[in-house]
Amino acid sequence: MKQPEAQWFQDEWRFARAAGRTFGFEVIAIGAEDGDRVLAALNTLYARFAAGFIICAPDPRLGPAIAGFARTTGLKPMSVDDRLMAADGQPIADIPYTGISAGAIGRLAGEAAAAEAARRGWSRETTGILRISFDSLDTGRERTAGAVSALHAKGYPADAVKDAPQRTSDTEGAFSAAAPVLTVNARYDRWIILGLNDETVVGGVRAAEGLSLGSADIIGVGIGGSEAAIAELAKPRATGFHASVLLSPRAHGYDTAVAMYRWITAGQAPPAVTLTSGKLLTRTNYRDVLAQEGMA
Repeated sequence: MKQPEAQWFQDEWRFARAAGRTFGFEVIAIGAEDGDRVLAALNTLYARFAAGFIICAPDPRLGPAIAGFARTTGLKPMSVDDRLMAADGQPIADIPYTGISAGAIGRLAGEAAAAEAARRGWSRETTGILRISFDSLDTGRERTAGAVSALHAKGYPADAVKDAPQRTSDTEGAFSAAAPVLTVNARYDRWIILGLNDETVVGGVRAAEGLSLGSADIIGVGIGGSEAAIAELAKPRATGFHASVLLSPRAHGYDTAVAMYRWITAGQAPPAVTLTSGKLLTRTNYRDVLAQEGMA
């Protein structure tokens, strides 16, 4: 996994180990934060007689090297979260992939924001849409594009969308990106804040709060259902962070591990592409939804 310290990947590993306990196989968890570590990790797995590997690479462009290693060694490969790309920039079709339907996830976030704005009686003409963007990552671009398209479908004008390009996809990077954009666009007194993940949206919300906007003037909808989102939703008083679209680390951890096991033991190859969906978490339902997903 490309970010072994991140909660999402920790949860994927946790569910993969649960699958191993159920079906009787061993899961070897290795962090691989760059290309050199990816190759070192693959060689470690080969040396330990692994039969297959599931990878979220730090750079999808490592696809040809990873695919070549799998062909040479005979290890069965799967990719998760980020799809591996060939040299021509196209997905490597013969490596099974489990990912998130980024556009659909984004649309769910946008629809949730629009519904909450309507409930509050906000005028579309006086509402700004802050898109904190990380467009170098395809998934990030697709998520925010899906959210914006959902808002356009609800009647929000294109010129209401203000982009805030971030250098890093964390809260600090989002805060730094959002603050100057909000300042320049002070004519908007209400904001919908969108981003590729929860941490990004929390950073945007904090930036808006720093400009004296209250929780009643902000609708932030994140993606991930991460600890950052839960911390916001669990606060005694509501903040501008309204909701998060929960992604399923169980599907990406447990289900992929079982699919690999069946591929190895029974020759049942996984589907070429499996896309997962999300569930909306709010202050009123997050405990129940997390319990249903085995994450409480």
